[in-house]
Amino acid sequence: MLLLQLVLLTVLVPDGDSDDDFQEPKSFQVILTSSFYNRSWTQNQGSAWLGELQTHGWDSKTGAFIYLQPWSRGNFSNEALMELEMFFYSNSIDFLQVFQDHVSQWQLEYPFQVQLAGGCELQFGIVSARFLEIAYQGSGLMSFQDMSWFPSPKEGRRAQQVCSLFNQFYVVKEAIHRILSDICPHFLLGLLDAGKAYLHRQVRPEAWLSSGPSPGPGRLLLVCHVSCFYPKPVWVMWMRGEQEQPGTQQGDILPQADGTWYLQVSLDVEAKEVAGLSCRVRHSSLGGQDLVLYWEQHRPVGWAFLAVMVPLVLLAGLAFWVRKCWKSHWRPQHPGLPVERDPSSPGSSTYLNPVHW
Repeated sequence: MLLLQLVLLTVLVPDGDSDDDFQEPKSFQVILTSSFYNRSWTQNQGSAWLGELQTHGWDSKTGAFIYLQPWSRGNFSNEALMELEMFFYSNSIDFLQVFQDHVSQWQLEYPFQVQLAGGCELQFGIVSARFLEIAYQGSGLMSFQDMSWFPSPKEGRRAQQVCSLFNQFYVVKEAIHRILSDICPHFLLGLLDAGKAYLHRQVRPEAWLSSGPSPGPGRLLLVCHVSCFYPKPVWVMWMRGEQEQPGTQQGDILPQADGTWYLQVSLDVEAKEVAGLSCRVRHSSLGGQDLVLYWEQHRPVGWAFLAVMVPLVLLAGLAFWVRKCWKSHWRPQHPGLPVERDPSSPGSSTYLNPVHW
C-alpha cells in the first residue's frame, strides 16, 4: 500500500544568503504528489532532491527513476535501484487506491491533491532527522514518528480516520522505518560522495546594472542583477563609498536551468543623489575580491544605441550627398557623347566624355 515513500521528503539546507563558507547539502528528499480528478482519473508525479538540487525525476507510467545528474545513482548498484523502483511504483498505485476507496468516508471532494514527502538529514555524518508527512490540499494531514502515524490536530476527524487505517499496516510501517533510518542516510552519503566535484564547483557571478520603473517624480529605482553564480551563498549591497545603503531591497535567490543562481537587488533613491553609488558583490568564487559596479559608468542601452547610430547615419547621409554632387556637376567631358543642343547655337552639338565608374 502506501510505502511509495522509499527515500522521501525534505530536510532543509542552510539558506545561503550570507557570505559564509560553502556548505554542501545535508538532506535528501523525495516528494510524491497524487492528483485525484474524479473516480476514474488519477495521476502521480514524483521527484527527488538533494538539498535544493533536483537529482531524480520519475516516470509514473513505467515506474522508472529518471537520473538528472551523472552521479544521481550514488553508490547504489543497479539491482538495488531497480528494486527500489519496483517498490516505489507498486506502493504509489496502492496509495492512490486507498484514497479513492475512502473518498466518501473521509469526506474528500474532487478534484483534490494528496502530497507525500519524507526523507533524512545528516549532521556530521550522523542522521539528525528522519520523517515522513502526508498533506491534503497543501495542509498537513499526518506524520510518521518512530513506528506510528500521528494525526495533525488541525485536520480533526479526517486525520484521525486516515491515521487509524494506516496504522493497521504493520509490515508497511516497518518498511517505512527501515527506509528512513537506513536506506535514506546511506543513499544521501553516496550522492554526496559521487557528486562531490559538482557540488563543490565555483562559478563566478555575472553582474550588470539597470533602472527599474520610476518610484515617483524625481526618483530612480536602481537595480543590480547578479547571475550565474554557484554556490548559492552570496552578498550583494548598494553602497556609497564604504557605507551600506539601508534602503537596499533584496529579492529571492532564484534557481536557473544550468544549476546556478540569480539575484536582483534594488535601491529607491532621488535622481540627484545617484552620484557615488555602486553595487558590491561578494562570492566565494571571487577569491576575496569584491565585484564592484559603479552607477556613473552605467549607460542605458537606448542612449548608447543612439550615441552610436546617430553619427553613423549623419556620415552615411553626407557620403551620399557628396557622391551625388560629384556625379551631377563634376563629370569630365568627352567627344562622342551628344547632349542637348544649345538653343543659342543652332546646328551645334555638345559631347561628353564617357565616364567609367
